[in-house]
Amino acid sequence: MASSSPRSAVLPISLAMFGVGLLAIVVIFALYATGHQDLPPWVSIVTLLCPAGLIFGVIATVVRSRRRR
Repeated sequence: MASSSPRSAVLPISLAMFGVGLLAIVVIFALYATGHQDLPPWVSIVTLLCPAGLIFGVIATVVRSRRRR
């Protein structure tokens, strides 16, 4: 089935952000498990992509569903 509206690029970008953030969280847990305690600050900042991607994805989905009405 073809959709009548063009696809938005926000949803794939938000999924990528969520995936990168989730991967960073897994890496932090793995580094702590192996004994590393002083991690660079950018590693912690990258983990913020996980909730940001989730929020952007939810907002994009809600906006897209309202636009179809």
